[in-house]
Amino acid sequence: MHKILVVEDESVIRAALRRLLERNGYEVSEAGAVQEAEKATTLVDFDLIISDLRLPGAPGTDLIHKAGDVPVLIMTSYASLRSAVDSMRMGAVDYIAKPFDHDDMVSAVRRIIADHPISRRRVEAVPKSIPAPGSSGLLGNCPAMLTLFEHIERVAPTDCTVLVLGETGTGKELVARNVQQNSLRADKPMISVNCAAIPDTLIESELFGYEKGAFTGANASRMGLIEAADGGTLFLDEIGELPMEAQARLLRFIQEGEIRRIGSVQSRKVNVRLICATHRDLQTLASQGQFRQDLFYRINVLRLSLPPLRERGKDILHLAERMVQTQTQHLGKTMMRLSPKAIQAITTYQWPGNVRELEHAIERAVILSAGDVIDNDALGIDLELVNINRLRGDQGFPTRPNAAPMTAPREPQEDLSLEDYFQRFVLEHQDSMSETELAQKLGVSRKCLWERRQRFGIPRKKGHVTRNKLAAAEGK
Repeated sequence: MHKILVVEDESVIRAALRRLLERNGYEVSEAGAVQEAEKATTLVDFDLIISDLRLPGAPGTDLIHKAGDVPVLIMTSYASLRSAVDSMRMGAVDYIAKPFDHDDMVSAVRRIIADHPISRRRVEAVPKSIPAPGSSGLLGNCPAMLTLFEHIERVAPTDCTVLVLGETGTGKELVARNVQQNSLRADKPMISVNCAAIPDTLIESELFGYEKGAFTGANASRMGLIEAADGGTLFLDEIGELPMEAQARLLRFIQEGEIRRIGSVQSRKVNVRLICATHRDLQTLASQGQFRQDLFYRINVLRLSLPPLRERGKDILHLAERMVQTQTQHLGKTMMRLSPKAIQAITTYQWPGNVRELEHAIERAVILSAGDVIDNDALGIDLELVNINRLRGDQGFPTRPNAAPMTAPREPQEDLSLEDYFQRFVLEHQDSMSETELAQKLGVSRKCLWERRQRFGIPRKKGHVTRNKLAAAEGK
């Protein structure tokens, strides 16, 4: 069982985080400050340390060097989000903003433990230890996946820019990490940036940094994420969502290998390998003027394409069985198997959310199943509805009886699934509501709203924030 140390001075947050991690099969120790953690525990014995940035006494970043090779995940409030860049520069493996979504925290913990070499060595040294879900990495025997593996092997040792293409949930970031881990920069940092998750007004300052006094509120100079990746790899996820202004600056960085902080007159040379990913058709966007053509040609050097799960044939069942095995071990349950109906449902359902949706369905089924057999009901797949959709050639979303209900302004129709209702509500109201208003009406966080947009392929409306700000300015 993987051991995690939580260092957080607020007892409520610390207790909640402990319960969350223990429910997901981790052994958790806790402390309220860096000094307390040093006295009460042996830091190098943990697989991961999760620490708040601001603590009484020493800051959480002090644990980075004290813990040796143990990865440190920094928690920070949105107000101090930019200081997370400095934390990663000091050696933090990643950061997560507070208040955090539980699913985001669990996913980050699983990814870090699976990717970090210390955790991998411990798993190899103790075969009976419980692996974290997803630790198997990229799997597949279908022709498309075998081709992908071959291309990764050839591409990784080079310094060429890589463009990873695939639908939401197929594992584009996992491909990027495989490229980085098999490259000559494997021992250097990999900075991951989700271009769609950062507001348009902040994206340039986040990527390129800024000098003191560059704009209102810039009370100190800040390093950008590109500069933080110097010597290593920069992964730009969902690059198709990058605003035009930032695209022009990014083009300069790719062409000249240099950046200029906002408000600075001096350029800085950086040595960064660029990996981009998108689920959108950049060539079509470029032809429509929604993406710079010159930038597209610059990043479209080496393409790696991930097939959707529905096109991977027998891989679907193999992945599902591997996930069942991993989840049962991880949750400490007896080995389970899929029933014939569950196998039929898994292999006939279209999986619009791809591998991520399959993993969540398996995790839910393992938790809800009382015996050693997993049926299609536990997976949340209506087999009858799937068969009807197949007959009419539809890729509809079957109802999920075990899914958590969302709070919404009105009750969905009886024949409309929650996923369908979510899509319809967003499409009908995104022109008249801001992202914050949409999230409030749906009863979810803005981050959850963005993740569901990505899952269902509903892009964020460009310019909506700008219009709101302009209207507010005119009202003054």
